[in-house]
Amino acid sequence: MLRRPLEPGQYASLAFGSTLRESGLLASMGSRGDAYDNAAAESFMATIKTELVKRTTFKTRDAARLALFEYIETFYNPLRRHSSLGYKSPVEFEQIYSAEMKEAAAAQALTCPRKRVNSNSSVLHWRRLGGGLQHR
Repeated sequence: MLRRPLEPGQYASLAFGSTLRESGLLASMGSRGDAYDNAAAESFMATIKTELVKRTTFKTRDAARLALFEYIETFYNPLRRHSSLGYKSPVEFEQIYSAEMKEAAAAQALTCPRKRVNSNSSVLHWRRLGGGLQHR
């Protein structure tokens, strides 16, 4: 019995999956008929259509491309508030996150052993005790 050859889309899909596995990566795909496969992409496209495309008439494709680029790079990515970030803009979220990480690192530096390399390149362990440092 002869088997029908794979369709080009199936071949590409199998090749892509094989490449992912060889690279140690896991594909992020839902099961057949799963509505959540593209939820983030669908939401992003709906937002662009609502906030930009439906409100503007573009004279050329290049004008549309430029408007999309400007919208994404100057508003959507840096400034627009996102529900997934607690209704903060990505810039605001990153500033808060960065400040929290600095505070956590400073707190850890006060309570955890630190390594310091002396002039002989040997590693000395230091620990903060009360008001001073003590060599361990």
